[in-house]
Amino acid sequence: MRRLAIPLILVLLGAAAACGFAPLQAWWLAVPALAAFLWLVHDAPNVKAALWRGWWFGFGHFTINNNWIQHAFTYQDNMPHWLGYGAPIALALYLAVFPAAAAGLAWRLASPRATGDAVTPPGAAFVLVAGAGWIVTEWLRAELFTGYAWDPIGVIWVAILPVARASAWVGTYALSGLTIVAAGALMLLVGRRWVLTAVVAAATTIIVTVNFHNTAPARPNAPLVRVVQPNLGLEDQDAPDYTETSFEALLGLSGHPGARPRLIVWPEGAVRYMLEDGYPLQYYYEGWPSFTRARIAAKLGPRDILLTGGDGLLFDKAGHLTYGTNSIFAIDAYARILGRYDKAHLVPYGEYLPMPWLLRPLGLSRLVPGDTDFKPGPGPRDFTLPGFGKIGGQVCYEIVFSGEVVDEKHRPALIFNPSNDAWFGSWGPPQHLAQARMRAIEEGVPILRSTPTGISAVIAADGRLLGALPLHHAGAIQLPMPGALPPTPFSLLGNWWAAIVAAALCLVAVVIRRRAR
Repeated sequence: MRRLAIPLILVLLGAAAACGFAPLQAWWLAVPALAAFLWLVHDAPNVKAALWRGWWFGFGHFTINNNWIQHAFTYQDNMPHWLGYGAPIALALYLAVFPAAAAGLAWRLASPRATGDAVTPPGAAFVLVAGAGWIVTEWLRAELFTGYAWDPIGVIWVAILPVARASAWVGTYALSGLTIVAAGALMLLVGRRWVLTAVVAAATTIIVTVNFHNTAPARPNAPLVRVVQPNLGLEDQDAPDYTETSFEALLGLSGHPGARPRLIVWPEGAVRYMLEDGYPLQYYYEGWPSFTRARIAAKLGPRDILLTGGDGLLFDKAGHLTYGTNSIFAIDAYARILGRYDKAHLVPYGEYLPMPWLLRPLGLSRLVPGDTDFKPGPGPRDFTLPGFGKIGGQVCYEIVFSGEVVDEKHRPALIFNPSNDAWFGSWGPPQHLAQARMRAIEEGVPILRSTPTGISAVIAADGRLLGALPLHHAGAIQLPMPGALPPTPFSLLGNWWAAIVAAALCLVAVVIRRRAR
């Protein structure tokens, strides 16, 4: 019975930890759940048991956290919709490997059980090594096999912005490791070991105090930004008039020119017309690009610029279509394309099918309609837009990758993040927004998010929501363009901070162990 009880408890603890993320934001439940998890890992009788305990925790955690993936299957007809209910479970089977590795490292390197001591309770060294192991494995999760960086543990602190702003110094992965240390301090408090608990409490107090008023300044005379959310669901995407209906909705919400220049942003996936000239004629069956751009330009004042998600096409020398691109286009009041950004970090099974030679014969396909795979762009690039400065682009899922959203040589004044979160139910959009807020904090750069159905937002460089449109609501946000902060420590070193913090935690753990001996 005990053999079944421990895995069940760990699955429930993992699920409880997942409740720390949006939309529930129950960080007060997640931290004790992590503390109980660490205690069970420490008490594992051997490294194999520790690995399995980490895996069961991760299985429960990622199954709940990624439940929104199920909804993506309801908007395609190439595979049975019921497969969606197994998708979060299947993904969790793999993702649970990373908490398992963190648990195994912590047990093998710092648990007294590893040296045959079954009596000594958990100590500070074990907690610190667990935090370091979590940093390393969470970073690996974001890198291996194109990476799946969704919801590092540190993202739970978006609910308490002064704590989340610590990521401006060390980044989200390091903040995740420090969260594990905080949970471990809670575990030691239960065991009446006070020193690490007191240190964590003091450090948290300092972080909150320093960051409470560390906010980005307002720019009342700045150009305006206007974020459009048309509330266009995917359930009508096959309707014959969807392309024109969606385009008219975007135009109607774009407002009217005024005395101040406006940067208007439209979401990913809402414009179905081609925007670029020069393609073979058969690809313009839904509208001539110059006419589409002219309709956009008619809504713009002389100093206004529109940024919109759209598709680009790539052809071989024979004129055959080879790839598509998921792109951002900048269009001015003279119907000119001022620049284009191509999404670099594509979504497996969404924008391309990995190993098609194996998966297509098995009946698997992409979740996005169409047979043409997308080609990745070169990485973070800026638009230099008259009156607005350097504007960075990150399309949809790209924004979740800490340390990979800014061109380091050309720091932008603002990042535009068009997205299509209509695929992801009610849990995916608020989680996506929370991660965008962490990128704003890390880089000290404001972010504009425009989505067809929500949640669209204007995010200040300190992570505050200056304006937001809720799910399934049509509307627009118009505000002065928020200002960027000076380069943050994280923006200067990126995820080297994760390595530095992990190494520091291990070093302190070694010192503690040697002093104890």
